[in-house]
Amino acid sequence: MEKIRGFERVTRTNGEEQDFLLPKRMTKHSAGYDFFSPEDVEIKPNEKYLIKTGIKSYFQEDEGLFIYPRSSFGFKHGIMLANTIGVIESDYYNNESNEGEICVKLFNTSDKVFNITKGDRFCQAVFKKFLITDDDNAESVRTGGMGSTGTK
Repeated sequence: MEKIRGFERVTRTNGEEQDFLLPKRMTKHSAGYDFFSPEDVEIKPNEKYLIKTGIKSYFQEDEGLFIYPRSSFGFKHGIMLANTIGVIESDYYNNESNEGEICVKLFNTSDKVFNITKGDRFCQAVFKKFLITDDDNAESVRTGGMGSTGTK
């Protein structure tokens, strides 16, 4: 069977046990796949915290994976993604520099400490098709991980 889209755990070389869940939809009409925190997290007011999810994703070349915070995090607790929306392209999967591990940086805009317990849902990912223009001529190839396209 050809793999079309899905999630996998990244390979850990330090012997660390990977006992966390792969992302999943919580209801049959959910658009997003919830990510579960692989660690306990404390984010102080006006601070950022990078969560290395231990997850990578594969999907078709004309699709993207878009990462959003859980709705309640921003609405109830002032937690947002530091980059507002995470955009993962298909060529990020298994790249040389980080194997395509999805990392999510959260930002606490509130005046209270925010805690996430290992196993808590903390963000969601939505697969989407994207379109290109008639005169599109992109030919460069990804050479690394996060932030590598367009760098020298």
